[in-house]
Amino acid sequence: MKTSLKLLWIPFLIFSQNILAQITGTIVDVTNEEPLEYATAAIFSQKDSVLVTGVITSQEGTFIINNISPETYYLEVSFLGYAPEIISNIVITKDNLAHNIGVVGLTLGNQLNEVVIQGERATVIHKIDRQVFDPKKFQNSQGGNAIAMIKNIPSVAVDGLGEISVRGSKGFAILINGKPTQGDASAILAQLPANALQSVELITAPSAKYDPEGKGGIINIITKKGATNGMFTQMNLRGAFPSIQDYDGQEAAQRYGVDATLNKRTDHWNISAGASYQRNDKTGRREGDVFIINQAENKQTFLPSDGERSFDDISYNGRFNVDFTPNKSDSYSVGFYAGKHTVDRLADIDYYDNNAVTPIGSEDRIYTFQYFNHNLRTRKGDFVLGSFDYSHVFSNESKFSASLLYEYTFLGGPTVNENLGSIDRSVLFQQEYNTNDNPLKGYRASIDYQWKPFSLGVLETGYQYRDLDHTGEFVYERDGVLVPEFSSDISLQRTLHSGYAQLTGTKGKWDYAGGTRLEAMNRKYSEDLKTAAPKETYTLDFVKLFPSASLQYALSEDSDIKTAYSKRVERTTTLKMNSFAEREHSEVFEQGDNQLKPEFIDLLELGYVKKFDGNTTLNVTAYYRHVNNVINRVNTLAYQANGAVLDSILNRVYSNVGKSNALGLEIGAQLQPINNWSTYLGANVYSYAIDGLFTFEHRDGITRDYVVATEATIFSMNLNATYSFWENASLQFTFNYLSQTNTAQGEDSEFYTPNLALKKSFLQGKLNAVVQWQNMDMGLLKSNEQRITTFKPGEFYTTTNYRYEVDMVSLNLSYTFNNNKNKAKFIKSEFGEKEF
Repeated sequence: MKTSLKLLWIPFLIFSQNILAQITGTIVDVTNEEPLEYATAAIFSQKDSVLVTGVITSQEGTFIINNISPETYYLEVSFLGYAPEIISNIVITKDNLAHNIGVVGLTLGNQLNEVVIQGERATVIHKIDRQVFDPKKFQNSQGGNAIAMIKNIPSVAVDGLGEISVRGSKGFAILINGKPTQGDASAILAQLPANALQSVELITAPSAKYDPEGKGGIINIITKKGATNGMFTQMNLRGAFPSIQDYDGQEAAQRYGVDATLNKRTDHWNISAGASYQRNDKTGRREGDVFIINQAENKQTFLPSDGERSFDDISYNGRFNVDFTPNKSDSYSVGFYAGKHTVDRLADIDYYDNNAVTPIGSEDRIYTFQYFNHNLRTRKGDFVLGSFDYSHVFSNESKFSASLLYEYTFLGGPTVNENLGSIDRSVLFQQEYNTNDNPLKGYRASIDYQWKPFSLGVLETGYQYRDLDHTGEFVYERDGVLVPEFSSDISLQRTLHSGYAQLTGTKGKWDYAGGTRLEAMNRKYSEDLKTAAPKETYTLDFVKLFPSASLQYALSEDSDIKTAYSKRVERTTTLKMNSFAEREHSEVFEQGDNQLKPEFIDLLELGYVKKFDGNTTLNVTAYYRHVNNVINRVNTLAYQANGAVLDSILNRVYSNVGKSNALGLEIGAQLQPINNWSTYLGANVYSYAIDGLFTFEHRDGITRDYVVATEATIFSMNLNATYSFWENASLQFTFNYLSQTNTAQGEDSEFYTPNLALKKSFLQGKLNAVVQWQNMDMGLLKSNEQRITTFKPGEFYTTTNYRYEVDMVSLNLSYTFNNNKNKAKFIKSEFGEKEF
């Protein structure tokens, strides 16, 4: 009888489930219509004001409230720093089960009659697993690329060679709108306009749901997205004034660009198209000294030099993306991108008549030589990318998503190295020519699922497959004749399978996340010399767990303490595995290690965040990073085929040199001393130590050991101070500083760049103009200049000073033809840009 009664309830339960409704909507900033992530949407019964339920918004500012019974409600939406909004008389009936509120705009601050209390967005927002930075706070980067913006983050530093580091580590992963890329970080960021950034997220101890790549963690670039239907059209123009300082280059640097974006959005479609052309040349000088000791032949070489070192950087591309959302549950996205990127690095160096070879410890010259070295290295990258994404949100708020990406990339470009007469440059002493053709094919497929099975929180799981097929033909010619010992065909094939599970939740004052990722990697690398030598193949396979955990506790309403741990990996690239020497320039052969191992990293941090009255915040984070199999660039003596030392050439090798440890303290502070003046200051100080042994087999067949042991305290600082003259005009000063840094075999000197920017808006904000004065120097400082020194006692000493262009003035104009905000989003390189 009881069973029969239970069966009678089944139709009623099904019917009850079907009449439950869903309320959706989007929350935006009313002034610029940009979506507000983590805003709160709460539903109340209108008859008695009892709270029914509440949710927070997604990255796109959208919210979904499920399981609402037929009744009349009112909705209250709120966000920190904004005045709340209430939407009344939301009537849910059996005939209206899917109710869309539409777009709700929130106003920053509160307005009470004649008294106006204005708020200002914080430069950085702290969350349990990341720091979120607002690019609009760094107007000195406008008109530039993403590097110009992220170098202002406390953890980030950029050195004289343009290399980016996070907490001292030059290995970190880049995400674009949360999607993983396997491209070289600098190459990706250099092609992404700063004007297109909505926010930048720094995730220093990532969770298991992210790929474990990135020694220094993850930088997630969120591009601008809109929330309203309509047409968006924007044009950005950039032009630089002529160089103020002369670097005696062959030609003047050219810096200009144009970018256009067209975006059409309806209830179901979002279609974006764009094109860009950018030229970002850089001029400068290179001043160097090389001292090489040849113990076997009792002689030493002095090699001072001076000359031009400039870069011609040209990129252009076309792209489009189509999003289709047929209903509230499903979304589809197809993207395509094609472009070209070419960088020519010119190093025309004079080796003067004081170049000499003498007996060790003597000034008596065995012989003197002088010559002019012309070295042009061209690096090209042609990209064709395609992607497809799908997601489905279920009625119980669980979500399924799938993604596919394919990339074909052609990388290549020759290096020409010519030794010419110092005075009569028509005299050719020697010519060397290196070229490589590197077609690359990459695939990525992933599926993810998240659900809330119990009160502890949300469970997220997923699987990802990656495949990389990278081949290359390296040709080395000397005086027009092939040198087979330095010429080869190479192939790198890498397959990755990974799955993860992670639990995220909140309990009282606690926020927590923990999980692990299991990854299986298969790597096969082969080399085939253009000699009679047999083909060599090297494999590396592993199966590893990459656990992670983070915990945050609210000490009070305005202060939090948090801790996190993450296991990471830094993978090898084909460039660093090619073991055959390439003539980088007159003084250096460069080669990799065909058995290079990945780096494995343990990250641990402890942080404290405090909010004070007004727009003042302070965050302090202590961190520790341990790295096994550290990959470093190490110099050794170069040898001829007969075993004799080359008097004027060093061998530069990428190899695993041991382990490293970094222990540091990071501080960030948002200050507002007066209403019109705001300052953001970030500082990072850490102790960095490398300890290991590098073993290298020279061409004479003798194996030599190179001890690597160095330790130093390193400091970096980023200052960003803004003064607002009026509502639509402001002046900003930024200062980026990096102290002297230790390396495996030497040190890099301090490096700093002061910048000034004046911004003015016209035509009710449609036209924005920014005049920038970058790398301020005026002949009084040593801005944009860095000396790099390496040495091994008894073998060699090198020091090179790089001086790049200062006092650069440019004008950036951005015009928006209508008021709807950009929802354009484009795919980025998954594999090839890492090799660029």
